[in-house]
Amino acid sequence: MKYLLFFLFFYSASLFAQEQLEVFFDFNKSEINAVAKQKLESWISENKDIEVSKIYGFCDWKGTNPYNDTLSLKRVGVVYDFLINNKINVLENYEVRGFGEDFKQSKVQSENRKVIVFFQKKKIINLVPEEGKTLDERVKTAKVGDVIILKNIYFKNRSPRIVPESKATLYELLCAMEDNPNLKIQIQGHICCQLVGDFEDISTLRARAVYIFLLQNKINRKRLSYKGFGITKPIHPIPEKTEQEANENRRVEILILEN
Repeated sequence: MKYLLFFLFFYSASLFAQEQLEVFFDFNKSEINAVAKQKLESWISENKDIEVSKIYGFCDWKGTNPYNDTLSLKRVGVVYDFLINNKINVLENYEVRGFGEDFKQSKVQSENRKVIVFFQKKKIINLVPEEGKTLDERVKTAKVGDVIILKNIYFKNRSPRIVPESKATLYELLCAMEDNPNLKIQIQGHICCQLVGDFEDISTLRARAVYIFLLQNKINRKRLSYKGFGITKPIHPIPEKTEQEANENRRVEILILEN
């Protein structure tokens, strides 16, 4: 009972923060039927610019608990594959839960055989325009929450190793940190070209490489943090159409935390 009460509270609270889509399944099936397919396709056509953060699976009460737990997760997997194949952005750290029959069941059994997709509109990132300004000039005018792309930072293929051609930008960032002692930043890494996520965590390792460079050059670690976003925040849809789009998705940015 405690488990059910916790779930109902958590589930209800989630609805206020996110939108949801319910997809219903046939009895004892994990395949998407024609009605569900049409509903998903219609929803996708109207919701291109979204992020999926959670996918929950459910079953009716018929069958054993272990069987229903497995079936609910199979349904989650099928919906996930459908979303990915239709180029919907599912966050890398999205939450998966299979509740089986352990939830408040509807008296109408067909309403219990479902998957719920939780989603929200992508956050609009306030990119600081370049307009011929130096990085230091852009930092001085940036506000908390602004994002600045670090141009001309390159890495070895599928590696966090920074190539020598990137040193100029790194030292420009170092000067900006030295000239603005109140500046605190989060270094953010992004990759391109992959549809199924950053399994090697290259984006985090690349952001960390910039972080380590600043630490080694006497910038206080309290002013720095880093995070990798993989493919979850592309500038251009993946797969990219051109090499330029791929290069613009494959980037390192700084988020202004204090200034």
